[in-house]
Amino acid sequence: MSAVDLHARASKEFEARLAETKALLQRAAAEFSPITQASSLGAEDVVITHLVNSLELDIPVFVLDTGMLHQETLDLLERTKATSRAPVAVYQPVRESVVHFVKREGKEPMYKSVQLRKACCHIRKVEPLERALAGKRAWITGLRREQSSARAEVLLLDAADERKTGRVKFNPLADWTWGDVWHYIKLHNVDYNPLHDRFYPSIGCQPCTRAISLGEDFRAGRWWWEDEAAKECGLHVRNKEEVSS
Repeated sequence: MSAVDLHARASKEFEARLAETKALLQRAAAEFSPITQASSLGAEDVVITHLVNSLELDIPVFVLDTGMLHQETLDLLERTKATSRAPVAVYQPVRESVVHFVKREGKEPMYKSVQLRKACCHIRKVEPLERALAGKRAWITGLRREQSSARAEVLLLDAADERKTGRVKFNPLADWTWGDVWHYIKLHNVDYNPLHDRFYPSIGCQPCTRAISLGEDFRAGRWWWEDEAAKECGLHVRNKEEVSS
């Protein structure tokens, strides 16, 4: 059974949520240029990219290629680059930093300690993100409140970091359900990562992502060997508390 067959169930509020999301994206494009969408190529992000393209908004997209992504993710990246109206940029970690880190700590340091895993995330994700966001007034993510307890208070427009970075964050799917996301994908035949069909609701780097079992929460397959409180990578920071991506 595909992820579409399994999950595509629109909530009663779907149409209102979709209208709100479209209005928010249009406002973001009109009032907060230069702006960009951060895409992990997960289900939420492909929905946002599809909306950006269908609304013909001037919002470019970027993807962080960490050097450890699944082949399925890389294949979707190439298809997205080939079909997206919005330009799709790819940011990679500094090669020398990766080489030195791997030489010092080995190929899979993430399993040794939380500290080393976060150091790996910083080199492969956080530093490239800083380059991707340089000079931007705002960015768009696929964060949803339903994803985890740490994201339960995600705002549609989060201005928490504006004073520090001069940048605001839009989370246009904040109040969408998982069923809403897949209903949209089904409705518009949106291309998505086939790993979702193999019970990967949240997809990151290959060594740090696994399929989940029935009853586990959305992010149980991310850094599953760590305590719940440690499951952070540093991409999303609010009130000095990091929320993982």
